[in-house]
Amino acid sequence: MLSNYIIPLIVIIIVFYGFIKKVDIYECFLEGSVDGLKTVVSIIPVILAMILAVNIFIESGILNLIDGTFKDIVPMIVLRPISGNATMAYLSKIYQRYGVDSYFGNLASIIQGATDTTIYVLALYFGSIGIKKTRYALIGGLFADICGIIAAFVVVRIFF
Repeated sequence: MLSNYIIPLIVIIIVFYGFIKKVDIYECFLEGSVDGLKTVVSIIPVILAMILAVNIFIESGILNLIDGTFKDIVPMIVLRPISGNATMAYLSKIYQRYGVDSYFGNLASIIQGATDTTIYVLALYFGSIGIKKTRYALIGGLFADICGIIAAFVVVRIFF
């Protein structure tokens, strides 16, 4: 299978290119590793804060108060901008309860694919480089998520 050879092939090409250009590849690799480690250390507080916030939100029981036809979809809609893992757990529950090819299974799948973890991404990326004012990034991202959710309902209504 070709996919098994892509990463080793890329590494070989990089090493060969560095050899031709007479670049100390090992030294460059070490410099990149140090920079990567600094980035990891700088984003750890942001990641811990997001994990704490998601766990507090889920464990508070607020999502259990939702009742009605879409009681299994609403938690996905609410949690999707915050946590991809939490929505994957809800997606799995929907699959187990209604089935993969059901109305709710299709709707949840499209919501999962048509939206993003906007708040998580903003906190991680902006937090890692120290940006405090996100300007319109949050509004734009949440608007895109809302459009994805509306599109999911429309697509499921038309095609399923």
